[in-house]
Amino acid sequence: MEEQNRDLVDIQMEELMREEPASAKKKTRRFSRRKKLCIGGAAALVLFLAARGLGGGGSAAVSVPVVPLQVGTITEELTVSGPVSGTDSVDVVSGIHAEVSEILVKEGDRVEAGQLLAVINSEDLQKEVDIAQNACDLAEAAFREQQILAENGYAKAAQDYEAARTAYERTSALFQSGSVSQLDLETAANQMQDAQRELRAYRLVDGKPAAPESYELQIQSARYELDKRKEQLENARVTSPIAGTVVRVYAKVGRFADDIENDLPMFSIENLDVLEMEIKISEYSIGKVETGQAAEITADILDGKTAHGEVVSISPTGEEKGGGSTERVIPAAIRITDADSGLMAGITARARIRIDQAEGAFIVPMGAVLETDEGTWIFAAEGNRLKRIPVETGVESDVQIQVIPMEEGSLQEGMQIAASASADMADGMQVLALPQA
Repeated sequence: MEEQNRDLVDIQMEELMREEPASAKKKTRRFSRRKKLCIGGAAALVLFLAARGLGGGGSAAVSVPVVPLQVGTITEELTVSGPVSGTDSVDVVSGIHAEVSEILVKEGDRVEAGQLLAVINSEDLQKEVDIAQNACDLAEAAFREQQILAENGYAKAAQDYEAARTAYERTSALFQSGSVSQLDLETAANQMQDAQRELRAYRLVDGKPAAPESYELQIQSARYELDKRKEQLENARVTSPIAGTVVRVYAKVGRFADDIENDLPMFSIENLDVLEMEIKISEYSIGKVETGQAAEITADILDGKTAHGEVVSISPTGEEKGGGSTERVIPAAIRITDADSGLMAGITARARIRIDQAEGAFIVPMGAVLETDEGTWIFAAEGNRLKRIPVETGVESDVQIQVIPMEEGSLQEGMQIAASASADMADGMQVLALPQA
């Protein structure tokens, strides 16, 4: 009997420490966790048996820790962490190389879209606007002059052509009657063609004479330069593009607006009315996460209280986890739904995303489930014998799992279930049930 118990010890420890095939990766993860949870209990059982055997107990019954089968609610959750930020944020920058003359807000101030944040020295900008305006005025004046010249020139060319055409027709008639020579006819024809070419040299727009196109292009270029200078002058009044809270002020009076220290923006503004957690979900868990799932959020700042949230977005692409890991992660966001959550932007929080939940479920410890090539089982202690019961698994929490009976009526609340199932257990095996504390 002593040798048999020693063999049992070896078999139990070998079964607990055996690696599962890499080809069953997903399944291995679940049951590896299950083994970790029950290894303490199983090891205690093995040591207990060894102690009995080595002590010369001589009993054929195997002592098995058991727990009552529970009926209740079980929730599967995924724990993640990440920074809290506003739902909308913007960095306010300036491309104007001029000194900041006035800053009108401070960190923590609430601002509206379009509200003035700072003023940049605009003396040089105003001069540039004036210069650009003068250039634009000159271009327009030149165009008007050319337009007048085109209209007058075209009118004269039209008259000259009409006179030349009339002279040619008269000369042609005289030539037919023999009153003028062939040379006179050719001269009249050449004069008419020259007048026609002069008339066609003028540019027409909608049938009317117009100044050369180059003068219109000069006006367009001058107006573009003027608009750009005006925009720069307008941007000398730095405003907020969104409604929110000023969370950072990096600009300083006397510093150039486009040269903030360390390439920082002038201001950072966030909409803190609604907060979100930025999280990254493992590629192994992303299949269980979807938008709309509820989350409970904790953070040191909450002092033990819990805030509520909801998964609102999941990125369509993954990225590297970093740190030398080959695992990929998928960015996602949890929106805090409490009106006064107590959270604040810039801190790190933890969230438990509710993946699944079952009510009125049969619940056992993780280690109570045994999966083999033949199926999935739990063992009930009835009297002094084990009964193997086929089940399917459902929702699982960190330490418990839902079991669904394959045969109607095979599970009853309160029945004694082996807390740590192993491949050495068999249907009808004689045992000594030890209620687990």
